[in-house]
Amino acid sequence: MNLVRAELERLAARRFVQLMVVLLAFAFAVTAATTLAGSHKPSASELNSARQQATEARQSMETAFQECVARRDGAQPTEDGGSFLPDDCSQIDPVLQDRLPIAADFLPGVFSFAQQARPLLFFLIAFLVLFGFLVGASYIGADLNSGGVVNLLLWRPRRLTVLATKLGTLLGTVLVLALLASVAYLATFWVIGQTAGLAGQLSGEFWRELGAVHGRGLVLVLLATAVGFAIATLGRHTSAALGALAAYVVVWELGARLVLEIVDAPQSDLFMLTSHVGAWLNGEARFYDEQICRGGDIGFNCQGFYTLSWLPSLLVLLGITGGLTAAAFAVFRRRDLI
Repeated sequence: MNLVRAELERLAARRFVQLMVVLLAFAFAVTAATTLAGSHKPSASELNSARQQATEARQSMETAFQECVARRDGAQPTEDGGSFLPDDCSQIDPVLQDRLPIAADFLPGVFSFAQQARPLLFFLIAFLVLFGFLVGASYIGADLNSGGVVNLLLWRPRRLTVLATKLGTLLGTVLVLALLASVAYLATFWVIGQTAGLAGQLSGEFWRELGAVHGRGLVLVLLATAVGFAIATLGRHTSAALGALAAYVVVWELGARLVLEIVDAPQSDLFMLTSHVGAWLNGEARFYDEQICRGGDIGFNCQGFYTLSWLPSLLVLLGITGGLTAAAFAVFRRRDLI
């Protein structure tokens, strides 16, 4: 019998995997049903009113920018009791904004696929990351705890080959399932936007950005799956991965973050794994550190933000995953499995 086919059959037969697939489908169904129930197709009058409000909002932004420029250049007095405007007018320059108000912003109760696709995709990725971690941990953990790996080694007495096949089969299965779930998920909400909401501006740039987030999300799902598999292999039990995850969240993400804030450590967010996950998914992440603006030569307009780009974050995630996986293979090679 082919080893890969045998592992596929074992993976598909696990009740925990089947339960997680059912929960995945249930979560999708609830999200889609809730969205469908809370949305409606906008009427012509609603669309006209929303377009007018969006136009007025853009005009208001332009007026505020021109007023800021006039005050900066001294053409308008600053003691007029008007609105508070920033010293740096580029902060409110409509041309430099990430996005301008559109009609969909003024359509309450109307689902817009163009606006909600990205947040919905983040929700999907978060669920798939949890799915991959739990399935990866239970897949190898249950075999090690029950003696299934020992029986498999009696048939194929090459430890590293068996473990690599298990990991490869697991990653391939999770990837296929994630791809199928993503297509079905996004297609469902696209249909909702077309039939019971608003599709929005689905330009080529929109699909490229959505595809980039989706691709980065799939990489994160595979990394989480491998981490769950590696920790469970090291601990010889599924609970080892769950305990390690809980310990990391409580001790480091909560406890250590609090300690770093108390001691006023510079750029403490760089030490948190969640910061690197966010930077990888979004392409970059911005964090605030008040120490940046404490220097005497920084200037009055210092904002105190620093940026974490996707490449260092990816290297950190790959390093952690690669280190844990290598350790798992090294320990598995020499460990007494009985």
